[in-house]
Amino acid sequence: MKRFADLLELLALTSSRTRKIAALAQYFAEVPDPDRGLALAVLTGEMDIRNVKPALLKETVLAEVDETLFALSYDYVGDLGETIALIWPHHGAADLPRLSAVVALLNETSKAELPRVIGGLLTQAAIHERWALVKLATGALRIGVSARLAKTALAEMSGVDLQAIEEVWHGIKPPYAELFAWLEGKTERPEIDHNARFHPLMLSNPIEEHDFERLDPRDFAAEWKWDGIRVQLVLGRDGVSMFSRTGDDIAASFPDVVEAAMGRAVLDGELLVGHDFEAKSFNDLQQRLNRKVASARQMSELPGFVRVYDMLFDGDEDIRAFGWEERRARLEAWFGKNPQTRLDLSEVLPFDSWEDVARLRRQGADEHGHEGVMLKLRTAPYVPGRPKGFWFKWKRDPNVVDAVLMYAQRGHGKRSSYYSDYTFGAWRGNEIVPIGKAYFGFTDEELKQLDKWIRANTIGSFGPVREVKKELVFEVAFDSAQRSGRHKSGIALRFPRISRIRWDKPAHEAARIEDVEAFVG
Repeated sequence: MKRFADLLELLALTSSRTRKIAALAQYFAEVPDPDRGLALAVLTGEMDIRNVKPALLKETVLAEVDETLFALSYDYVGDLGETIALIWPHHGAADLPRLSAVVALLNETSKAELPRVIGGLLTQAAIHERWALVKLATGALRIGVSARLAKTALAEMSGVDLQAIEEVWHGIKPPYAELFAWLEGKTERPEIDHNARFHPLMLSNPIEEHDFERLDPRDFAAEWKWDGIRVQLVLGRDGVSMFSRTGDDIAASFPDVVEAAMGRAVLDGELLVGHDFEAKSFNDLQQRLNRKVASARQMSELPGFVRVYDMLFDGDEDIRAFGWEERRARLEAWFGKNPQTRLDLSEVLPFDSWEDVARLRRQGADEHGHEGVMLKLRTAPYVPGRPKGFWFKWKRDPNVVDAVLMYAQRGHGKRSSYYSDYTFGAWRGNEIVPIGKAYFGFTDEELKQLDKWIRANTIGSFGPVREVKKELVFEVAFDSAQRSGRHKSGIALRFPRISRIRWDKPAHEAARIEDVEAFVG
């Protein structure tokens, strides 16, 4: 466990991507199975300590520490793991068990016994080990390590190509013994049936204004950017699977889609809801995404369908190395041979110039609510990850609203000393009701200035959250607004980001809830 805690501490304290990769590669090379595999699962979000939740950890600490002292400490530190690590009052001298033993202990101990077991581990541990224990138990790392960075470190350690690792990743489960055996040259590459697994997706890059100067429109195809969620359909010999972009199987939520799909292929597309392939809003889709099992009423009122825009496998043939144009021809031919009732083809938009694409983008946003357009290099193979120059997304201009700051919370990691998480709202009558939350997006100087204002204008405190005077206005950019039962306003902004602080604008001139409702699709 000590070696894992040392690794987490190093990863949290360094901002260097190169140094993170080197530290991970060294850890994976030197630490034995199954500890390294479990560490990999933690870092990639695949670890689940079923019975240990933040509330249980807090309960364990409050049995030993004054509640007011804990609240004040948590408010100051802003991170549960760091707070527990610093405030735990007992200190022992024994070494912690190895990582695999700690994971087994936490998973196999009954809920009733967990507080005692966790307390014992915290007492044995050094301060940074306590912090690592909390991170391990909750999965809330926030140390600047993505799943792709961890896989990059595996490639660095082994010399195996990152794409080859991506190819087998979703077919192997923790603690990844066969993965490490292959990476170290002890066994052959694991054989993963493409009919039974998720394949890493190809992602796009935002297009920049200067890109149009060097790109020839004749080399590209254009499609709408649909406002749903990205999915992969695997139509195999033994049935159909549907995966989210992160590899989660969501077929149970959309049996109306998977049970109607016919043929053999691996397809890439956008999951939407609506009758007769007329897509409804993302808010309508979200009503089904929030249910693990769909009801008959939901499937009747909000039938699902997938708008397909690419093909990875045509039957058993891997066609990812083909260019987009050839894959598209294969896809169209496949639809001709396999008529579908819940799958349709994404439209290819005709254009001759970038000015034509700009016009389509504006029309699509204004008339149909499309998110923008996708530009795809006609010769581009299907490459997992985010290769440059192959696929571009040109999103519509964001919506903007002036909102009033209501609450502020401390950030995490390097931002834990500052109030950098903000809840903001709009006027409804004479009160302000929340419409969204966003994180720090300013320069360091602006953050310091804002943090100083929050401290000076606090009117209430709720654990790590401060309520402030309703006097400061943010200009908030967002993609769309949707109905929300979780917000008092009944509305939530989708993908909000704070574009600037309106020090100059009085709060009474901020948006009213009626202004925000106009953006609801």
